[in-house]
Amino acid sequence: MRVAALYDVHGNLPALEAVLGEVDADAILVGGDVASGPFPRETLERLQAYGPRVHFVRGNADRVLDLAGANDGEPWVRSRYWVADRLGEEQLAFLAGLPLDVTLEVEGLGPARFCHGAPGSDEEVITRVTSDERLRGLLAGIEERTVVCGHTHIQFDRVLDGIRVLNAGSVGAPYEGRPGAYWLELGPDVSFRRTEYDVESAVAAIRATGYPNAEQSIGYILDEDPGTADRLSALIEGI
Repeated sequence: MRVAALYDVHGNLPALEAVLGEVDADAILVGGDVASGPFPRETLERLQAYGPRVHFVRGNADRVLDLAGANDGEPWVRSRYWVADRLGEEQLAFLAGLPLDVTLEVEGLGPARFCHGAPGSDEEVITRVTSDERLRGLLAGIEERTVVCGHTHIQFDRVLDGIRVLNAGSVGAPYEGRPGAYWLELGPDVSFRRTEYDVESAVAAIRATGYPNAEQSIGYILDEDPGTADRLSALIEGI
């Protein structure tokens, strides 16, 4: 089947709607960190409406109330409580119970493993500059020849030891230095996609929600620094 991989939506409903208007695939794979943002319930319900056509894996931000050791005064903590209040217990339980990995048979590629951070983890990080040695360890024991991840909000395409590792990028909060919604189309080929949408209208709508972390989210949406992806990849890796 053909798969549209939509990662790191982060509750950006306007971006998601624009992408869904372009999706022409047999299945939609939601790769984690779907609801934690300005339109949490609306975003999750919009995707759940696809029924069995949509598959979910869990991201670190889907564990919305995992706040051990956090200071309640921190903006991101207030944002988590805000999101949790709007999701409600049923949706929080749905997100918390999602699998870390899903394998789908993709036309032209065979079995592909989808995860958020790295296989078996919603927190491990793979970037475009992760060392071969570290990446080899993260892929140890993986049988699939295609692995799709997210978490870093930066698209890339790498091959190591015969395993192709793809980062789908971020629909709702990309670190690409060019506004748009970034996603991945698989089958029979691999196509990195960028969907344009009305970011100014999205910014106004996000501000109107009262989301405590709205300005940070807006900063990601409006970023036009062409060096963002390379700079953040190096920062994440500590190089």
